[in-house]
Amino acid sequence: MAQIDSLFRAMLKVGGSDLHLEQGQVPKVRLHGDLLPMNNVAATTGEQMELLLQEIAGTDVWDAFEETGDADFAYQMGTEARFRANYLKQFSGYGAVFRVIPSEILSLKQINAPSSFQQFADYHCGLILVTGPTGSGKSTTLAAIIDHINQTGFYKIITIEEPVEFVHTGKRSIVVHREVGLDSKSFSSGLRGAIKSDVNVILVGEMRDEETIELALQAAEMGMLVFGTLHTNSAVKTIDRIVDAFPAKKKAQIRPLLANTLKAVISQQLLKSVDGKRRWAAHEILLSTPALPPIVRSGETVKLANLMQTNRQLGMITMDDCLLDLVKEGKVSKKQAYLKACDKDRFNGADFS
Repeated sequence: MAQIDSLFRAMLKVGGSDLHLEQGQVPKVRLHGDLLPMNNVAATTGEQMELLLQEIAGTDVWDAFEETGDADFAYQMGTEARFRANYLKQFSGYGAVFRVIPSEILSLKQINAPSSFQQFADYHCGLILVTGPTGSGKSTTLAAIIDHINQTGFYKIITIEEPVEFVHTGKRSIVVHREVGLDSKSFSSGLRGAIKSDVNVILVGEMRDEETIELALQAAEMGMLVFGTLHTNSAVKTIDRIVDAFPAKKKAQIRPLLANTLKAVISQQLLKSVDGKRRWAAHEILLSTPALPPIVRSGETVKLANLMQTNRQLGMITMDDCLLDLVKEGKVSKKQAYLKACDKDRFNGADFS
């Protein structure tokens, strides 16, 4: 048993989602959004941190971490749990964050996903983006969507992640997992390989550079259904981020490609419930309609809010409208919603009755 396993078990016992280790500080656990110190645990020294982290990293990962100052990998604690690990060097020494990867892949119904998410299984091509800040539940949402596709369609699905998080077993579909750094050199090289492998659905764990984004758009144009993630918090910022990843001379070429392939943007945030015992997901949902491509081509993304507001019957919704709904339903507090809102002024005078 690795020495760090006792900390993992203590976190799992209280229902925490993340374990934070920082050299010279008491270990902390993320619980329903709050970062709380662990009880009866002393601050970690530099020597302890090195022992804890090196033991589970393996020689190759540790050597690369010592050289670059960063590392991402998955750690399996026997049959009890699996974690996504992120190591980093900082001013005061070593630091690490471990996120629990649930052993069970929850269904769309279990995560209270909007009904519009189920229609993604009917798409045969295009680009679907799931966005939000770190810790907003993007991986859980994508796992539920991929599981739904796996159960309902006869497809070949390839995931490209760093590291692989949720492990899907083939149901009606074939599911292939590729880990960046182990099975593929990079997201872009993994995408190139996937495009050539008679694939129907591709999940790109992170669209972080121009080359990866362009390959994802090309795959979507070629007839594949591509899922990707970005760390943006609205449909407007997501589309702008995609376009801004390219140099000025290339933007005019990318806009039509994005306009023709974009099927949906889901922006997600997690908010603590009123009773503090769980978190609720708030979604901004943009779906493709005949009105969307002209907006994307022209770059007039300010029109997207009106498009979502006038098409709620199709399953679209703005983040602020979703937050208002959560408050009216008594699921989250006014303060929580206000802190996450895009238009703060709208919440100051809102009627929550």
